Amino acid sequence: MKLICLVVDDEPMARRLLEQYIERMPDLSLAASLGNPLQALKQLQESPPDILFLDVQMPELTGISLLKVLKNKPVIVLTTAYSEYALEGYELEVTDYLLKPITFERFVKCVERISHALAQSGSAAQADNGPVNAPAPAGGANGDNYFFVKDGTKSVRINFDDITHIEGLKDYVKIHTLDKRITTLQSLKNLLEVLPTGDFVRVHNSYIIALKWIEEVHRDEVHVHGAVVPVSDTYRRDFRRIIEERQLK
Repeated sequence: MKLICLVVDDEPMARRLLEQYIERMPDLSLAASLGNPLQALKQLQESPPDILFLDVQMPELTGISLLKVLKNKPVIVLTTAYSEYALEGYELEVTDYLLKPITFERFVKCVERISHALAQSGSAAQADNGPVNAPAPAGGANGDNYFFVKDGTKSVRINFDDITHIEGLKDYVKIHTLDKRITTLQSLKNLLEVLPTGDFVRVHNSYIIALKWIEEVHRDEVHVHGAVVPVSDTYRRDFRRIIEERQLK
């Protein structure tokens, strides 16, 4: 079955380029290509596509503003000439972003990622922010203290000791370390299988924290290296047990 696509961009040339790319992909079908974001909002509400290719900067209503008012979101791919919108996009459950000028090779990689994620959408793994790409352990030994994750076209080394917390963003995770943040196509469940047992704990459907960097523990939140992380009812009991085991009597 083909994935239905909607292109929204106020630049005619940018729209035409994506239209041509979609036509070249046998698994994609173009529903509409629109230059007016308000018209696109109506289309999204009446006939939502599988994939939305959305320009960030548009008159009347920006792509980011459109996402904020859209209730039932399809798979979203931002198209922009400005890379600084990437992290804001991830926080709005954007699956990927394409930096203009968009090459066909990058477009194909984006579609492959989406197809893979959607293929797993019915599995239990996907229901738990299912795995897309497994992190590469260093040497494959359990005693290693680091692993690698993909960040664009490069692999980045992550030291366990440097991780303060990890935030799940739909099909992506944002790994917070002492000196940087890495956003990568990954799952919280998969990372838990790689992280050292006893050093990290899940406190929310969207958060894993490092015990060594906890500063304060409250009923509904925990402070980790200057960040405030929510604690949900699902994980509160087990997390409190871990804290009580380490509390002086």
